[in-house]
Amino acid sequence: MRLVMNEPVERTDRPYTRRWWALLVLCLSLLIIVMANTALTVAAPDMTEDLGLSSADLQWVIDGYTVPYAALMLLLGAIGDKYSRRGALILGLVVFGGGAVSGYLADSSTAVIAARAVMGVGAALIMPATLSLLAATFPRAERAKAITLWTATAGLAIAAGPVVAGALLRDHGWSSTFLINVPIAAVAIVGALVLVPPSKAGHHDRIDYVGGLLSVLWVGSLVYMIIEGPHFGWGVKAVSAAVAAGVGLVAFVVWELRHPRPVLDVRRFADRRFAGSNLAVALFFLAVFGAFYYLTQHLQFVLGYDALGTGLRMLPLAGAVFVGSALTGWLTPRVGMKWTVTAGMVGGTTALALLTRVDASSSYGDLVAPLIVLGLAIGLALSPCTDAIMGAFPESELGVGGAVNDTSLELGGSLGIAILGSLLSTSYGNHLTDATAGSGLPADALTTAQDSVGAGYAVAQGIGGKARRLAAQAAEATDPQQAAKLKEQSAQLATGAHQMADAVGSAFSDAVAHTSLVGAVVLGVGTILVAFLLPRQESAVPAVREEERELVDSAAG
Repeated sequence: MRLVMNEPVERTDRPYTRRWWALLVLCLSLLIIVMANTALTVAAPDMTEDLGLSSADLQWVIDGYTVPYAALMLLLGAIGDKYSRRGALILGLVVFGGGAVSGYLADSSTAVIAARAVMGVGAALIMPATLSLLAATFPRAERAKAITLWTATAGLAIAAGPVVAGALLRDHGWSSTFLINVPIAAVAIVGALVLVPPSKAGHHDRIDYVGGLLSVLWVGSLVYMIIEGPHFGWGVKAVSAAVAAGVGLVAFVVWELRHPRPVLDVRRFADRRFAGSNLAVALFFLAVFGAFYYLTQHLQFVLGYDALGTGLRMLPLAGAVFVGSALTGWLTPRVGMKWTVTAGMVGGTTALALLTRVDASSSYGDLVAPLIVLGLAIGLALSPCTDAIMGAFPESELGVGGAVNDTSLELGGSLGIAILGSLLSTSYGNHLTDATAGSGLPADALTTAQDSVGAGYAVAQGIGGKARRLAAQAAEATDPQQAAKLKEQSAQLATGAHQMADAVGSAFSDAVAHTSLVGAVVLGVGTILVAFLLPRQESAVPAVREEERELVDSAAG
């Protein structure tokens, strides 16, 4: 047996015999991309304290990964199609691993943000390569099953990131969470060389670099606007990004419509199945990333679980994704993707609706049912959508197909964190103001507490610390009257600290319920749109016609 797999999959006359092992490598590569974000959510508090991060710094530590990741996927997917999909995967793993090592060594906010941006570039190479290699390696009859396992891996990574990071944080610093990715990336590189056959487009003209760069401009500007506007206000930066995104999108569409071989044929969005699938992916990840953003905070701050405990309590979501994926693998061939996708989106809406019942008295048990329903919904809906998106592209554009799917995913996730996160912050601040009315809390302390739920509990702890210091002074006082006065002040502050902590927990719980209601409405309306767009009859006509056109062009050449 050859150590390195060198025979291109396009030259084989039968299905590749080790294709399921190759799928394991592709799933490992996907695992680290998703874990890079979910692990950071539980490491963020320690990182903030150690590096003295401002809220703006922390936001860009998180989103410095997202901007290059979303912006570059389409262009890099096309480059992988032309030259080497496996080469793009391996290069991406090397870049991603290098960025992770840099993050481990970073000692400032700037260095961490730069490391995360490098990891985002690596992810932009990896993500479309995993789907394009999957589609190229598996025959059409098995592709849906393979995509189902690929999707289930993403669900596993959502919970695995916090669990692994939480275990590391018990004995190591926040920087250790970056190293999670390095051994997995190394194993995936070796596995790609040994198990994944090389693949590239059999027929591919010159790359439409102008269209690719325009896609980088408008997607990157749009993601930047989504991050900057809701979190930091609609100042010059956010407005400029909005203008750049709008102008770039118009220029991209016009250019692609006129180009004989566009990087992305935007006419595909006129196909209802393709458009509906992309909309469903974006809306689902809007809900999933948004809910994950505030549920992890609720578990850590309000319910008091540590990083590992938080990760473990997200596992029902991952398990339910696997069950939902198995269900959709059985149901979709029998009833059609329209019904499984719609059922999944109804399930996602139901999960968010269940979270509207969260209040100050809620325990973890009240979150289990929404987590399970959301996981089942993800498993039901996402793999049929991904299969439909990939099926709309000919074999020569599988990398672009993977990039379109993943860009929809990232745009939805960015919108979820930005919109639902901003709404959560505003709702929390308003509820905290109401909860502390008449308490005598100084205005500057209230302003600090309104910044985040963590800041709110820090204010409560500060008041409690002052109460303990006064109690210690009372114990040492020799004057009985002074001791009694200090004890009284200490008792008042201790009561105030307890009331403040209760007010913060209650305000955040109410904000979770309010934000979930808005998310449920958005996803519910989106469900109706997707159900309208998805046709009853399914076909792969767009891709088939494209392949026929390429064969004709190739024969003519």
